[in-house]
Amino acid sequence: MNNVALILAEIVSAALSFILVRFMIKPYQYTRESRYIGLPLGFAFLGISYLFMGFALSSDNINFVEDMKWLQLFTQAYAFAFLATTYYFSKQTLEQKTRLSSHFIFSALIVGLIISCLIVFVPPLFALPSYKAVDEYFKVFNIIFASYIALWTLRSHALKPEPKTIWAPLGYFLLAFGQYCSLIWSLDSSFSAFVSAHNFRLAGLLVFLFVSYKAFAAHTMSNKK
Repeated sequence: MNNVALILAEIVSAALSFILVRFMIKPYQYTRESRYIGLPLGFAFLGISYLFMGFALSSDNINFVEDMKWLQLFTQAYAFAFLATTYYFSKQTLEQKTRLSSHFIFSALIVGLIISCLIVFVPPLFALPSYKAVDEYFKVFNIIFASYIALWTLRSHALKPEPKTIWAPLGYFLLAFGQYCSLIWSLDSSFSAFVSAHNFRLAGLLVFLFVSYKAFAAHTMSNKK
């Protein structure tokens, strides 16, 4: 894949993620429960991470490319962390302890993300380790988080089937497969794994778009009745 195709893939992925933010913010708007804010934040940071990689691919400035790649790494990892945290708290009872715990974790994630991004711009104070090694570790965490969400949603649908969102677990499995293929490419430079990583990611985002639109349309129709 040439740079133009890769940049286009990142732009399309970012656009799909930002469209999904519009749908993912609905649970928070309807309930005003802060524990659901991780859904729009997660997909927003996914979109931002794809933009950072697009910027990296479109530049010839080595320092700028390195900065964008690190920012992409951090924002994507925190995106999956936000999503996993949201699903972890989504079915817990609305007790004060639960609210405080979710507030604390979300606040800690935001602070951690800010500090991580600042580290990129202050290399004299914080010597960054090998990008390749950190990238591989982060991809493992991304796979774990995405797989956890996929299994969580699959179990939820098994216990209480919901036709409007029945395909949601598939979307998270596809994102997890995308991260896995990206990890394989990082380890052995497999071109097929590289292409598969982008295809799985785009397929996952399209599944989410289909599920979100279907659920949103159903909710809109029910309100009109």
